[in-house]
Amino acid sequence: MGSRVDEREEITVLVTGFGPFLDTAPVNPAWEIAKDLPAYLPPLNPKDPSARQAFSSRPVRILVHPEAIRVNYQVVRALVPVFWEMYQGHRIDYTIHIGMAGAHPHYQIERKGHRSGYVQPDVDGLIPDLDRYSRGKDWVWYGLPEWLETDLDMPDLLSRWKANSPIGLDLRISDNAGRYLCEFIYYSSLSYLYKHQKERNVVFLHVPSDASDIAVNRGRELVLTLIRSLVESNEARSTREGPREHKTVENGPAEVPS
Repeated sequence: MGSRVDEREEITVLVTGFGPFLDTAPVNPAWEIAKDLPAYLPPLNPKDPSARQAFSSRPVRILVHPEAIRVNYQVVRALVPVFWEMYQGHRIDYTIHIGMAGAHPHYQIERKGHRSGYVQPDVDGLIPDLDRYSRGKDWVWYGLPEWLETDLDMPDLLSRWKANSPIGLDLRISDNAGRYLCEFIYYSSLSYLYKHQKERNVVFLHVPSDASDIAVNRGRELVLTLIRSLVESNEARSTREGPREHKTVENGPAEVPS
C-alpha cells in the first residue's frame, strides 16, 4: 500500500463554481470548469524548455466544492464560513471562487469586493441590502469596511499567470466584480478572513460565458495555471519578506447602516 503524503506537507486550494442564473445561459461555465479539476496540481513537464520552476516543492491539493453553488445570497452566506474552517478535513490555504461574466473573451481576477450595493435579486428573488437596513447592528456585516482587497500580490500574480498560461489569451485584473453573487461570495470570504484576522488568500476569477467544450477546457487550463501562479507568487513573497502581519490599511472605510 502506497504511503500517503502528510497533509501538513501539502498546500490545499479550494475551488468553487456557481450554477446557472440566466435563461440565456442555462449552463454556467464556472461550474463546468471547476467540477472536473484534478485532485492535485499536475507537475510541470521537465522536458518542456519553457516550463517555469515552481517555488513550492510541496504537492498542491485541489478541493472542489462538490456541487454548483446556487445563485442565492442566503446560500452563499451560509456556505462561506464552512469553506474557511476545516473543510472536508483539510485546512484551506487558498480559495478561488469562479463565476461567469459576459460574452467578452477575456478572463479577469478581481482585486476587491464590496459590502453593499447588492440590489439585484438572486434566482429566488432575494435582495440582501434589504437585510442591512432591517437588522441594523445585528446585520452580519455591520461595521465592516465598505470594501476589502485580497492580500495576494495581484500585479505579481497576473504577471506569473500570463507567463504560465498559453500565449495570446487576454488575462486581466479587475476592480469591478459586478455587485451580484460573484462579488457577494468574494466579499463574504474576504470579510470572514478579515474578522478572524487571517491572511485574505482568496481571489475571484471571472470567466467568459462560453460553455462550449473548447472554452471549458481552456478555462480549466487557466484555473490550473492560476493555482500554480498564486502558490508561486505567495511563496516567493514569503521567502523575500518573511511572515506578514495582518493589515487593513488597503481597505475601504468602515461604514455602518443608518
